[in-house]
Amino acid sequence: QHITLLAPLTTWTLTFLCGTGHVVYTMFPIIADIALKKNIRPERPMAVASVASQMAITASPVSVAVVSLVSILGAQHGVGEAWSILEILAVSVPASLFGVLVAALWSLRRGKDLQDDEAFQARLRDPKQREYIYGGSETLMNQRFDKHAWWSTWIFFAAIALVVLLGALPALRPAFEVKGKIAPLSMNLVIQMMMLIAGAVMLVVCKVNAASISSGAVFKAGMVAIFSVFGVAWMSDTFFQAHLNELKLALEGVVKSHPWTYAIVLFLVSKLVNSQAAALTAVAPMGLMLGVEPKMLVAFFPASYGYFVLPTYPSDLACIGFDRSGTTRIGKFILNHSFILPGLIGVSCACAASYLLVQLFF
Repeated sequence: QHITLLAPLTTWTLTFLCGTGHVVYTMFPIIADIALKKNIRPERPMAVASVASQMAITASPVSVAVVSLVSILGAQHGVGEAWSILEILAVSVPASLFGVLVAALWSLRRGKDLQDDEAFQARLRDPKQREYIYGGSETLMNQRFDKHAWWSTWIFFAAIALVVLLGALPALRPAFEVKGKIAPLSMNLVIQMMMLIAGAVMLVVCKVNAASISSGAVFKAGMVAIFSVFGVAWMSDTFFQAHLNELKLALEGVVKSHPWTYAIVLFLVSKLVNSQAAALTAVAPMGLMLGVEPKMLVAFFPASYGYFVLPTYPSDLACIGFDRSGTTRIGKFILNHSFILPGLIGVSCACAASYLLVQLFF
């Protein structure tokens, strides 16, 4: 009965641990099934759960967005003092979680109850539609898991803990000479190496059937994401780099006089590139060049999630597809879809909380 609050917290936690919102696909059928069994409008938990899975990217210690921001800020914080991954997470984790909670609370009463929804009741009058809506069961309740599944979970957690440790203490990472300066190994490479090592250990220790990996839902979703998201992000980054001087001149006056407009630019660019990390890579260095304070980049970090504005992201489309009730949908005017209001509420509240934390403690 509390699925509208618990679903977004679950998907937020999954992304927080894994560093990517694409792990959420396995949760959608379970959320929809529980909502229908409890006679709760599935749109309420499902839409905010999809939004929460993407908002957690700015809070995850193993996400490319967080590592990108750490790399971009470099030694900009203070005099020779860099923003560490722990300092950024100290702001982004509570801010992101606050935004998700506010969006979830708003979702508790959104839309009509199922018994009062004329469109839903009309579908139920068709026996085939009723069987389709109420016939399936996707929950994992009362299922027992092999001990190797638990081993793989703890191996994964250990890899995440190691990534956070290496990010917080750069001295532990191997250092190499780059352009005449000694620099620790990039966190981008550290994350890739730790995750690949964890995967290799799981294959050896946990008796994984390697042939079945490519047929899993998460693997398929990841492959879709590589082509649908990375390709767009690469193209957009190329465009920004080619026209950086023109963009800098166009935005210089506005951003210098009103630093908060950096958040709007970041939000809009993230919609264009469909990636928080790519938006940060394109906009954050330009913001620093225009004189935006490094702490403002941290304060407006949640604004890097703007690709919910148009329902074209794979997780949003998957969410619509898994809702058998049809209540999670794209509206007649495209922008009036199920994710727009939870997204706007979540991102704006997260930005407000992040800005307040930065002003109070940094």
